[in-house]
Amino acid sequence: MSEILFLVHRAPWPPDRGDRIRSWHMFEALAKLAPVHVAALADSDADTAVARAKMAPLCKSLCIEVRDVSRPVALAQALLRGEPVSNRMFRNSALARHVDGLLASGAITHIVAFSGQMAQYLPPHFDGPRVMDFVDVDSAKFAAYAAQDARQPLHWVHRREAARLGAFEAEVARAVDASLFVSEAEAALFRTQSGLGADRVRALENGIDTGHFDPATVAPVAREGDAPLAVFTGQMDYRPNIDAVRWFAEAVLPRVQAAHPGARFAIVGRAPTDAVRALGERAGISVTGEVPDVRPWLAAADVVVAPLLLARGVQNKLLEAMAMARPVVASAAAAEGIDAAPGEHLLVADGAEAMAAAVARCFADPARAAALGAAARARMIERYGWEAQLAPLAQLLGLAA
Repeated sequence: MSEILFLVHRAPWPPDRGDRIRSWHMFEALAKLAPVHVAALADSDADTAVARAKMAPLCKSLCIEVRDVSRPVALAQALLRGEPVSNRMFRNSALARHVDGLLASGAITHIVAFSGQMAQYLPPHFDGPRVMDFVDVDSAKFAAYAAQDARQPLHWVHRREAARLGAFEAEVARAVDASLFVSEAEAALFRTQSGLGADRVRALENGIDTGHFDPATVAPVAREGDAPLAVFTGQMDYRPNIDAVRWFAEAVLPRVQAAHPGARFAIVGRAPTDAVRALGERAGISVTGEVPDVRPWLAAADVVVAPLLLARGVQNKLLEAMAMARPVVASAAAAEGIDAAPGEHLLVADGAEAMAAAVARCFADPARAAALGAAARARMIERYGWEAQLAPLAQLLGLAA
């Protein structure tokens, strides 16, 4: 009988951030194929308890260990051992022992690892299929950080991480049966970096639950008067999101407010840093922190913005906003992984003037904005159902009926 080991860098429940949305739906897809043993990390005891309560009845076995390595310690260890810092951040001896025990039992016939940091738990020799879902090319992200921080004292840390992690990613990809990425653009980049072909490296795209993200079933949050509202959603201690909202607040919003006095910008998402909270002191900007549900904020938005300067793969925030029939204005980087037509399903604008003009047009023409949102939702329904997106997993694992 087949049994799957699912290695995941954050316990998938609740699916309330980009990585957990993908890993949760992947877990559900795997559980339909065979019993699943989950070995995962979590950021806190509270996260562990929430995930365990939901997932334990659904798994053949479940092990969740709290990740407790600080970044400075991980950096020091990585420098001493010549490893990527990312791997040291997700190294956990208790989880490694649990995985070794499962493998020694002989019960595991298939392995799926989610996120490159979990590749370190893969056995060097295994008789069954091994699938590695890198999601994004993380080494490319650190290379971009290094370029952005070229004048900063510690930019060498990102440059080193890009090189060490890139070499590790390629080594892992050569050892496993298939490597997956969230978009064709990411897969193509990795093929170039690793020298592997499309038979070993492929895209497995994200989906969206259009039944859950349905504007007909969600009441919007209360608005502050009639002022037009732009909304950004995301994990607000994640650097690309921080950089995006700071740039929008400083460079784009004043231009929008010149055309639409009183226009507001809401930053919606958990764990805002001090820099993000400080934006809430500016006129027209609110910072919500964690909310129980982003859908009411999306429903209230006159436009959803994704002004990401650096983005990898598919942005779930765009899929969610489009499924909610919201007009979206995104940077080219944020929109790259979305199979949608600029001008028909969303607006793509780079640079402060172009983005401000696109947002202002949506504010000035609500009928046109509503039509854009309706087309966006229709595209999500047509193209991005989770079941269809993850169907290739069965064939990749040799478990197709």
